[in-house]
Amino acid sequence: MNEPVTRSLLVAVLLLICSQASAEYLPTKSRVPEPRREFRAAWIATVHNIDWPSKNTLAPSQQRSELVALLDTAADTGLNALILQVRTECDAFYKSDLEPWSFFLTGSMGKAPSDGYDPLEFAVNEAHKRGIELHAWFNPFRASATERSNKSSRHISKTHPSLMLSAGSMKWGNPASETIRKRAIDVMVDVTKRYNVDAVHIDDYFYPYPKTVNGRPQDQFNDSASYSAYRAKGGKLELRDWRRNNINAFVSDLYASVKSTKPWVEVGISPFGIWRPGYPSSTKAGLDAYDHIFADSRKWLQQGWLDYFSPQLYWRIDPPDQSFTALNKWWAEQNLQQRHLFPGIASNRIMSSEDKGRPATESIRQIDVTRKYASRMGPGHIHWSIKAIKDDRDGLRGKLRSAYAETAIPPATPWNGAGQPGPVYVAPIEEGNGLTLSFKPASDARWRLIQVKDGNKWTTLRLMPASESIYKMPKRPDEVAIRHVSATGVLSVPTILKRQ
Repeated sequence: MNEPVTRSLLVAVLLLICSQASAEYLPTKSRVPEPRREFRAAWIATVHNIDWPSKNTLAPSQQRSELVALLDTAADTGLNALILQVRTECDAFYKSDLEPWSFFLTGSMGKAPSDGYDPLEFAVNEAHKRGIELHAWFNPFRASATERSNKSSRHISKTHPSLMLSAGSMKWGNPASETIRKRAIDVMVDVTKRYNVDAVHIDDYFYPYPKTVNGRPQDQFNDSASYSAYRAKGGKLELRDWRRNNINAFVSDLYASVKSTKPWVEVGISPFGIWRPGYPSSTKAGLDAYDHIFADSRKWLQQGWLDYFSPQLYWRIDPPDQSFTALNKWWAEQNLQQRHLFPGIASNRIMSSEDKGRPATESIRQIDVTRKYASRMGPGHIHWSIKAIKDDRDGLRGKLRSAYAETAIPPATPWNGAGQPGPVYVAPIEEGNGLTLSFKPASDARWRLIQVKDGNKWTTLRLMPASESIYKMPKRPDEVAIRHVSATGVLSVPTILKRQ
């Protein structure tokens, strides 16, 4: 069907609907501006109860209350995505047949919430109600974040003890093991299949960070047996190249596995912010992530083995040796596939012992930098972590509200599917001084975008799940435009109603 016929049919249907519901709002062909695109996110860490839940002894109702408060704070501040840690040490913050319930959730690994609720399902539903994406964050290889003997009998350290390596006080699944790598991917694919998450996300823990001995970094654990076995089978790579190859294989396989499950679910990676000292040339100091945690993150970005890339750029703008701006610009230059570049911002360092005197304005300045060096699809950033926003460090929340004054929706990922969803069918119903929009169900959309016009100004009012059938506005705008948004962020043709 050609576009003129499609538009004529749409107008006819809308006229019929509107004539039955309201005589004041009728279809029109006004020009509607494109909504602003920007990824505005924060991490919610569950390991060691950093962000949520505040204690591992809380009742489920208290856990839910705390999470709802965080979601409300995020929505009120202007965030449109949250990255919730759901696997901290080969455990689960959701119902899983693969791994035991987390110690950080109930105080006993393997013990389910007493009332049977599923924290991830709850988080997804509550986030989406507020127009917020929910990304599930996994640690792929860490098997023990604390020294505890009371691991569940289902935990991988019990079922596969020979695949564990010590890293200081922690246990680590050996990244050289195909079983360990596959287990991590299976876990993420399982969540992708069963939950309505918008993305899966991994952080910077690949091989363990090195320990420092006499001022020099040294590898944390001994994987010589695995390397010897590799060489005995004819492997030619040197030790450090072999370790990098293990991680490269994991990242590539993870991306392919998620895409073969649900192509629209994004894969995000947040590596250490410096690839190697000397890149860029002004960055002369810092961990060599390429050589010490074996993360060739530049390769992943250049190969497009991810949908968004969030290097942890936790330094200030001004120091020349580790400059937020210099590093952000360098990473933008490496983005050959034009994936999303959403740097991590260390808002938790505002007025902290770690960085005394850092003002909240530093985060705002860094947001401006991310906007300058954004990919063609739009800018973005992630705050480490939600705690800084919840605590309102140095008035951060108010400053963010100003920076986020114009509502934004996350940038699209058309490489995951560029199909345009169908139009919105809506009946406007005037109630008192307000306007209620009643929608027909949509099977090809994930979100619904509402924009309103008063006078000469259009405003993005709301992003809501496409599954919701009613939206109530307390006031009647001059015009209202509604569009469907696909799971990959592609917009439909707007349905526009004008007050007569």
